[in-house]
Amino acid sequence: LCLTTGLRIGEICALRWSDICLEKGSLTVQRTIERIYVITPDEKHTEIVINTPKTANSCREFPLVENLVTDKAVAESRKPAFYVVTNDTKPTEPRTYRSFYKRFMASLNMPDLKFHGLRHSFATRCIESGCDYKTVSVLLGHANISTTLDLYVHPNMEQKKKAIEQMFKTLR
Repeated sequence: LCLTTGLRIGEICALRWSDICLEKGSLTVQRTIERIYVITPDEKHTEIVINTPKTANSCREFPLVENLVTDKAVAESRKPAFYVVTNDTKPTEPRTYRSFYKRFMASLNMPDLKFHGLRHSFATRCIESGCDYKTVSVLLGHANISTTLDLYVHPNMEQKKKAIEQMFKTLR
């Protein structure tokens, strides 16, 4: 899901079946799960909270790739109030999901790649396929296109070569 949407891990963990509209082929991001530190005069502890996403722009509607969550068996068994990752009324926290991801990658003998790297891969693949930067920025839920440009746009040698070749073509 992250690799095809670029959603943050907290957004994926907070995703409910009611956020997915199979008829429209869309997914709506409207909450995130995070563990926060609570400090009171008597104690320090952490707790899981479900909040709105990082910024106002992080609340967004996302087109779904065909067949991503349109499997008929899945569609028939889903309950709107259930969370997608657990298919239950109780969500999983990002730390638990990240641990599952690490074990899963290890079981496949894959390199130790951070979960957030899937978000970077999504952004990079969008840009490499010619998607304009503003659209990538909106899909990622960035409040500012400069965030997308600073974090995800890294011209490779092939892109640099094309730019130089294009410049020389216009000079001729």
